[in-house]
Amino acid sequence: MRAMILAAGLGTRMRPLTLTTPKPLIKVAGKALVEYHIERLVKGGITELVINHAWLGEQLEATLGDGEPYGAEIVYSPESDALETGGGIFKALPLVSPAGEDFAVINGDVFCDYPTESLQVAQSALLKSGSLAHLVMVDNPEHNPGGDFALTGGRIVEAESDRLTFSGISVLSPQLFAQCQPGKFALAPLLREAMSQRLVSGEHYTGYWRDIGTIERLQAVENDLLSHS
Repeated sequence: MRAMILAAGLGTRMRPLTLTTPKPLIKVAGKALVEYHIERLVKGGITELVINHAWLGEQLEATLGDGEPYGAEIVYSPESDALETGGGIFKALPLVSPAGEDFAVINGDVFCDYPTESLQVAQSALLKSGSLAHLVMVDNPEHNPGGDFALTGGRIVEAESDRLTFSGISVLSPQLFAQCQPGKFALAPLLREAMSQRLVSGEHYTGYWRDIGTIERLQAVENDLLSHS
């Protein structure tokens, strides 16, 4: 199984930190954000990784290299202009899904202790069910109190109540992108269309998860890590 780490965002809400450093290389408790993802994926048995990048992407490649020090094989999908989540994944499909297999995706700006070995279990379930996506959902944080989608009977659906927040961790089928064309586009509309056909499964993870979208949230995660070290 391969995995893609989304790392092409500009990180505008994290300025001035991201004026000279790409967001995935910002350090939390002495380690770059993206390194936590790489190490957790490798620990879960997923070693073939794709990382997309745009803003200051050359720093990512120079820092992480081919992934050998982490026990991984890293290849890169550079974007001259950030293609948003959907467009970035679509561009990288030949790398992350060369034989048309399902693959994992992790947003580079979340921090989570989700057991990544479970992604391979989700991949097997996705293959058996014919679903197009499997989303890991979490409790709603303060900055997203209304949540995103509901989880009912193992399926992710649009609903007005009982919604959870999408963690930014998923397993996707390349068939989700079957009607797409190269360019900039979001992932959410593709997921919503698949949801309408009951083709998106999900799970509720109740462990540690934080969206690192601001300097304040970054500091909160660092404080949590240091207090438990």
